Amino acid sequence: MPGIDKLPIEETLEDSPQTRSLLGVFEEDAAAISNYVNQLFQAMHRIYDAQNELSAATHLTSKLLKEYEQQLSSCHAVLSTQLADAMMFPITQFKERDLKEILTLKEVFQIASNDHDAAITRYSRLSKRRENEKIKAEVTEDVYTSRKKQHQTMMHYFCALNTLQYKKKIAMLEPLLGYMQAQISFFKMGSENLNEQLEEFLTNIGTSVQNVRREMECEVETMQQTIEDLEVASDPLYLPDPDPTKFPVHRNLTRKAGYLNARNKTGLVSSSWERQFYFTQGGNLMSQARGDVAGGLVMDIDNCSVMAVDCEDRRYCFQITSFDGKKSSILQAESKKDYEEWICTINNISKQIYLSENPEEIAARVNQSALEAVTPSPSFQQRHESMRPTVQSRPPATRTSSTGSLGSESAALSALSLDSLVAPDTPIQFDIISPVSEDQPGQAKTSGQSGRRTNPFGETGGSKSETEDSILHQLFIVRFLGSMEVKYDESPDVVYETMRQILAARAIHNIFRMTESHLLVTCDCLKLIDPQTQVTRLRFPLPNVVLYATHQENKRLFGFVLRTSGGRVDSRQTSVCYIFESNNEGEKICDSVGLAKQIAFHAELDRKASEKQKEIDRVKEKQQKELNKQKQIEKDLEEQSRLIAASSRSNQSSGEGQFVVLSSSQSEDSDLGEDGKKKRESEA
Repeated sequence: MPGIDKLPIEETLEDSPQTRSLLGVFEEDAAAISNYVNQLFQAMHRIYDAQNELSAATHLTSKLLKEYEQQLSSCHAVLSTQLADAMMFPITQFKERDLKEILTLKEVFQIASNDHDAAITRYSRLSKRRENEKIKAEVTEDVYTSRKKQHQTMMHYFCALNTLQYKKKIAMLEPLLGYMQAQISFFKMGSENLNEQLEEFLTNIGTSVQNVRREMECEVETMQQTIEDLEVASDPLYLPDPDPTKFPVHRNLTRKAGYLNARNKTGLVSSSWERQFYFTQGGNLMSQARGDVAGGLVMDIDNCSVMAVDCEDRRYCFQITSFDGKKSSILQAESKKDYEEWICTINNISKQIYLSENPEEIAARVNQSALEAVTPSPSFQQRHESMRPTVQSRPPATRTSSTGSLGSESAALSALSLDSLVAPDTPIQFDIISPVSEDQPGQAKTSGQSGRRTNPFGETGGSKSETEDSILHQLFIVRFLGSMEVKYDESPDVVYETMRQILAARAIHNIFRMTESHLLVTCDCLKLIDPQTQVTRLRFPLPNVVLYATHQENKRLFGFVLRTSGGRVDSRQTSVCYIFESNNEGEKICDSVGLAKQIAFHAELDRKASEKQKEIDRVKEKQQKELNKQKQIEKDLEEQSRLIAASSRSNQSSGEGQFVVLSSSQSEDSDLGEDGKKKRESEA
């Protein structure tokens, strides 16, 4: 006999929309069988009733015809008994027992499915910040019980539907076979010449029915054994968050399917969560709701970005953003294993590894290469003092563009190896050490400055901001990916290599969380500001920013190199590369930094020119004062000379015997002459 389609019992635990769709086909088939059997039962019941009526009528006639009483009454009584046993009993049993069992299992399965959905919804709403072990244990136990109940009910329901495919053949053939055998037996009583071909046909039908019955019994036994094996193997999977030591995370997947909770905004501040079946198909993320025939496109995940997010105090949430940044989705996984596998799978798909011949092998090789190339450290706590940016008086950087000003050195830089740019064993900082405040030159650092709130537009309440006089204020939303010390700061290749190592380290070590900040670009510095508290997290003096560039392919990634002085122990200069992700504004940020450096450079030139002009004016003013002083001295000397001459003339005209008494100073002046007077005045 040809093979009979069966429901896959092994896929009952996954409970995918495809399985539900196939289950719907079998349920429709069961409903059609039930309708047909009801009609067949009514038709055969009419035959049975008619035969009973004929038997009763024949018995009454036999009483009147004494000679035929024994023969006719016995024939029709035997025929009625055979119809009752061979025709009515099988179809009645199929109708009253098997079909009602299907309906009962369907109701029990629907109840178990609803209970499981309610338990999953309650588990998804568990708070991550306010964990209550008692509530978590109750919810976990509820999910375990409901999932186990749904799985067992679904397996028995599938088994019953698969068995129905065999029973329907028996239920249709046995009544017809019984009817024909009863009629043949009835006719055998009146005829000795029975058709041998008809007997052979009935024998074949009987043999076929027995074969179907034996095949059904073997299949039922096999399905029962499968159910027992699956129950034992699936017991740990009933927990919503299974033990990661028993079920390791697969990071080399390029295909993934499963249920996720999707966040849908219903208003300005309100949102709802909907549980749907998600699966990847090539470079597309698809979703399919229960009852849908096929899935629908959610977004194109080629060259997309995926990261872990905090959303409404829910566990295991992550966000997928399309390559152009115009579309994003926030999803929630049921367990940490699914959460990490979804993020790794989408990362692998975004790199278009699925287009190769052996995608999982290539993904494993890429992850292994990245693991060997990077040795990350989650923090720079011990090295923070030596890497803090400090303000020093130094000439402005000559390189103010991201990549255009470096074209003349491209031939020399191409010979540099990656190890000469970034050492393979350099630690990586993934967190922002906040808050950090830097003092301006000549200012004393006070305890109140470290936590001072900063308005991103340069305005503060009560004190004058250090950036208030800047003519450039541009604000960007950025997410900090990481930073590490570099050995070379004269080529954009060092930024590209730092991006590669930081992204590889995040993917390998499952560091998906990123700190979002506001980047304020002014003519004095770059500031990372906390968007909630407006506290300055980090401040980068603009003269110390010696290099900046965007990613060559993903323009949302950008970075810059900060040249800093050494710490208390090591006085050498170090260069640190900081990498950020923006909302598709990497080139705009680099252009803004370049504009700020140009403005700062011209402002520095204007300041120096102004200081030089002031110095020239001070020298001229000093010379003018000296000249005026010299003129005043000469004027005083001329006046004194006139007084002395007038006094001499008056003494000569006063006559003999009169004389003038001079002071000692006047006598000395007259003795010294004109030169002596000038010298004395000069000394005075």
